[in-house]
Amino acid sequence: MAQGTVQVTHTGTSRWRRRTGEYSSLASALEAAGDGDVLTVSPGTYRENLLVQRAVTLRGPEGQPGAVRIAPADGVPLTVRGSAVVQGLHLEGQDSSAPALLVEEGTPEISDIRVMTRSASGIEVRGSARPTVRRCSVDNPAGVGIAVTDDAGGLFEECEVTAAGQAGVAVHGGARPRLERCRVHHAAGAGLSATGENSFVEAIGCEIYEVRGSGVQITGRATGQLTDCDVHRTAGDGVTMDTDAVLTLADCRIHDIPENAMDLRSRSVLTLTRTTVRQFGRNGLSVWDPGTRVDAHQCEIFDSTGDYPAVWVSDGATAVLDSCRVHDVPDALFVLDRGSRADVVDSDLSQVRNTAVSVSDGATAQLDDCRIRDAATGAWFRDHGSGGTLANCSLSGNQTGVIVTKGADPTVERCTVDGPAEAGFYVSAGGRGTFVGCKVTGSGGYGFHVLDGCRTTLRKCRTERCARGGYEFAEAGSGGAGGPDVEDCTGDESVGAGSSLGQGSASGHGAVLTAPAQASTGGLLGSVPAPRAGAPAGPADEAGGGTPARAAQEVLGALDALVGLESVKREVRALTDMIEVGRRRREAGLKAASARRHLVFTGSPGTGKTTVARLYGEILASLGVLEKGHLIEVSRVDLVGEHIGSTAIRTQEAFDRARGGVLFIDEAYALSPEDSGRDFGREAIDTLVKLMEDHREAVVVIVAGYTEEMERFLSVNPGVASRFSRTIRFGDYGPGELLRIVEQQAEEHEYRLADGTDEALLKYFAEIPKGPAFGNGRTARQTFEAMVERHAGRVAQLPDPSTEELSLLHPEDLPALD
Repeated sequence: MAQGTVQVTHTGTSRWRRRTGEYSSLASALEAAGDGDVLTVSPGTYRENLLVQRAVTLRGPEGQPGAVRIAPADGVPLTVRGSAVVQGLHLEGQDSSAPALLVEEGTPEISDIRVMTRSASGIEVRGSARPTVRRCSVDNPAGVGIAVTDDAGGLFEECEVTAAGQAGVAVHGGARPRLERCRVHHAAGAGLSATGENSFVEAIGCEIYEVRGSGVQITGRATGQLTDCDVHRTAGDGVTMDTDAVLTLADCRIHDIPENAMDLRSRSVLTLTRTTVRQFGRNGLSVWDPGTRVDAHQCEIFDSTGDYPAVWVSDGATAVLDSCRVHDVPDALFVLDRGSRADVVDSDLSQVRNTAVSVSDGATAQLDDCRIRDAATGAWFRDHGSGGTLANCSLSGNQTGVIVTKGADPTVERCTVDGPAEAGFYVSAGGRGTFVGCKVTGSGGYGFHVLDGCRTTLRKCRTERCARGGYEFAEAGSGGAGGPDVEDCTGDESVGAGSSLGQGSASGHGAVLTAPAQASTGGLLGSVPAPRAGAPAGPADEAGGGTPARAAQEVLGALDALVGLESVKREVRALTDMIEVGRRRREAGLKAASARRHLVFTGSPGTGKTTVARLYGEILASLGVLEKGHLIEVSRVDLVGEHIGSTAIRTQEAFDRARGGVLFIDEAYALSPEDSGRDFGREAIDTLVKLMEDHREAVVVIVAGYTEEMERFLSVNPGVASRFSRTIRFGDYGPGELLRIVEQQAEEHEYRLADGTDEALLKYFAEIPKGPAFGNGRTARQTFEAMVERHAGRVAQLPDPSTEELSLLHPEDLPALD
């Protein structure tokens, strides 16, 4: 391309000394120019490496952005070492070891520069330089967008990094830049990165999005401060902090993050003020390691898209939430490991699908003046050494208010539990706890339910309108030792003369109760939703307690009534016959083979695997092989934890819930993915194998999933394969069997198939795509539902439909095939 000319306006101390010259190259013009001179560059391409060392103005023609291209074959296109003004240039670099624009000294003003390059960095500021950079853009798919290093600083206003092969903005070596109203996107690394002692980055009104790494990454003793910034649509974490990093966020918005919204480790400290965190796939706040701390003030964390706690505090870390809101999440706050602590003040935890506050493994939580609403469990202190304080808190609309289990010992003072579906306070499995001045109203179960002789202390507590009674204390341990210590507790559910619980121990051996003291050891709550399906059932009695078991022949009749599955029925009957004959041989004093009852179910979704597993449990219970015969269904997410050790706990808890029944593990192959690496699924498998060996008579385990995947799963886990007696394959339903399911659905809902409808259904099921989305029995039921809906739309138009018209499903009611 042709090269233009450079016009230099030389400026002296008076207007009479002004003169103008034209030069054929930028280098010659810069050499001739003095401080204060203006270099106006004509449009064109300049294959030069420019060095600006004086206080000159270098600019392109006004109104022609991009008309001046500085594009040398190698090296740095433009280096600035003085307090110059540079405007309106287009820079192109090709040197992977050099920046496209290098600022090394002075306080230059650089504006409206467009950098399109494949360089080590688009713009690099180093040394003593303190530039002001305005309205510049960087497109550098080969390296860093903007790099500030070696004690440099500067102000970047309204700049944009449109692409970067590494970090969008990288700060290190003690640099201290300030970014205002900048945008960083489409970076292959972090959007904004600061690392190294004394490095500091400040961002105001900036936006970081569409980056493959973390949105903001502060590490290695660096410091950052973000105000009124947006971080969203990252592939990695929203904010990552590590190794003594310090970061302050005020009035920021972190959202649409597939991983952790914020992840802190290794003594990092994060301060959040009026910041919102939403739509995150893992934890909203993930805080790890001793000395790591987060302080959140007037913040909101909500709308999780994953199945993880909103706030996770572990390995000795600390979290403080002051006047915050956490809502619409699976779990709100998990604190675990000795030394970990959470302090929550004047905050709202609501719309929590599982547990609002979970404290385990020796951790501590203190909640003051908080409100916990609409959760499955308000607070759960899970195990030995776990504790803390709940003071002046209100819990309303939860399934269960507070659960204390396995030696946990919290203090709960002046708290109210209103309208729990189950118990207000539940203590079992050696839990302790001190409850002072607490009140339960409108419980669907008991107000206070203390099992297993737990040494719980109750002082000045009150219950009102509790459906099953105010207080229920089960039998104490052997010899009558243990049991709750109760003083000055009252309730309005009294049966009999007494209306208060007197002073001293109330163990079920003679305490004065507001409701009859039944020595119950079973569950009272029916079902307490746990943080995960594999979590301990706590107060729940999964088996249904007093429901009488059906006879084996009745259950086998229900099995026979299922559509299709002929080979499955034969397999189950063969197993049943072996178990029954073995039982009779033992009764006759003969040896009986110990039949392995654990099974592998393979086949596509919707082929009845869960239904058959439930019936199998009932059969074994009716034969006296299992105590209860109930079914506990889990999958990988219920068994595999997020950190070392938690998987074994989850697996043990799921196994405990299934005692006396069937543990059904759907998609079991997910516990051993092909690219497992450090995956914790192996820990679940190892724990399960040991439990199956140690408690072989207590639980029947059924693993299920797609046929090919289950074959791979068993082949790579011989320890698992050896525990199962046989594999039962569930074949896909044929068109005739799918038609029969629709006919059963119609009969159950008082519909009939008109003439020709059965033939139309057979043709429909023969032609329906049988891809991965095909659901077998589920597809048949969905087809029936679609027919009912189309029938309703048709019949609703009739002025006075007859009973027959209200009942008959016609071929035209079939949905169209996609």
